[in-house]
Amino acid sequence: MSDRLYIFDTTLRDGEQVPGCQLNTVEKIEVAKALQELGVDVIEAGFPISSPGDFESVVEISKAVTWPTITALTRAVQKDIDVAAESLKYAKKGRIHTGIGTSDFHIYHKLNSNPDAIIERGVEAVKYAKKYVEDVEFYAEDAGRTDNEYLARVIEAVIKAGATVVNIPDTTGYTLPHEFGAKIKYLVDNVPNIHKAIISTHCHNDLGMATANTISGILNGARQAEVTINGIGERAGNTSLEEVVMTLKTHYKTLGIETGVNTKKIYGTSRLVSTLMNMPVQPNKAVVGRNAFAHSSGIHQDGVLKNRENYEIMDPVEVGINESAILLTARSGRAALKHRLELLGFELDKEKLDEVYEEFLKLADKKKDIRDDDIALLVGDATRKEHRIKLDYLQVVTGKSLKPMATVRLNISGEKFDATSDGNGPVDAAIKAVKKIIHRQVVIEEFLVQAITRGSDDIGKVHMQVEYEDGIYHGFGAHTDIITASVEAFLDAINKLPAAL
Repeated sequence: MSDRLYIFDTTLRDGEQVPGCQLNTVEKIEVAKALQELGVDVIEAGFPISSPGDFESVVEISKAVTWPTITALTRAVQKDIDVAAESLKYAKKGRIHTGIGTSDFHIYHKLNSNPDAIIERGVEAVKYAKKYVEDVEFYAEDAGRTDNEYLARVIEAVIKAGATVVNIPDTTGYTLPHEFGAKIKYLVDNVPNIHKAIISTHCHNDLGMATANTISGILNGARQAEVTINGIGERAGNTSLEEVVMTLKTHYKTLGIETGVNTKKIYGTSRLVSTLMNMPVQPNKAVVGRNAFAHSSGIHQDGVLKNRENYEIMDPVEVGINESAILLTARSGRAALKHRLELLGFELDKEKLDEVYEEFLKLADKKKDIRDDDIALLVGDATRKEHRIKLDYLQVVTGKSLKPMATVRLNISGEKFDATSDGNGPVDAAIKAVKKIIHRQVVIEEFLVQAITRGSDDIGKVHMQVEYEDGIYHGFGAHTDIITASVEAFLDAINKLPAAL
């Protein structure tokens, strides 16, 4: 049995069936290219007979993608298969995915047929598809609720007809993990020609067990998993790609099953799909939710700061996230607060830390979200390390018909330097002028502006996160002029760089 699991991504077919999440062809191509970079083996590009748009998407994705297999879905209907084959004419590696319902519900109540006729239709569909492509996948819809003995008869017949992959879907998300695993094992043990095809899983999440069922299927012999980014899909969704891939990676020493996925691309692909489909990822979503690597409990924070593996079984870097998040709340301890203060450039002795911690707890009881600027205000600028680089002068010229220009003078250890720059806006111009003086390749990763008071004379708070030589540095500024506050925040971060100017 191979230890390689093939990843079949159906984000662009089953995932795109979510109401309100439809993509145009250009967006689908963007996602398909991202999936190729991610390293998925198979991309199900659409259901060509369903609409001209779906047909066009399969055609264009086939042109745009180089090495993954491109699959088109059909019913066990010749016209469907004809259209699918036409849509795949530009695919470097094309697969037709055809099938029919096999449960009693589908046979008698959906298709108004009988078991023998269903097998015959399935066999005919596979044989017809083989006229167009060598690679044919057969799905036994609602296999999760199909009698195992009958399912084995269906699978044996379609493999004999030429199916290269047999898909065993838990279409309604009904099966329990041990039942689904047993179903796959039954096919492995009772279908004589099962070695001639790859067994695939396609599990839905109606009872929240899609990933568990998929893993159970894999442990019992399945070697293709049909998944979607962020677990999107019909009703409660499909099996989540990121959950399956990271489960196998985390347990590789014991399971020995690997995929071709570049896990460091997971988070970026998740964000792309979420943005294009306008479907936010729930905060507590495994692997890619914003809280997946966030810690707010004092006990957990202390443990993570001492050794990440105390409370994290995955390194966030493995999925494309820079670092774990230590969130400050009323449940945070001194260790977390001290860690955050150090990141912000504050050095406090034990007595001062205790004093600030008491004030922090009072504030945390009133505010759900404690930001860096809240901490800076608590501590006070007097406790901040003396900045070697200070803003001495800032002048900005901007307007509707003017190119934004900024002149900056910096005081660096008593010596003054001037620079002027233009930019896309006044803040951009001012930051570029500062960069001319400091000569550092600094990238702004996060730029947050917030008002402290209300009205046009607000004091603006700016929090800035910058990256320099793989390190992350935070800066804070506050001023009635938001451009000045932005420059102050940038300089606050710059002063924390190693070997500062």
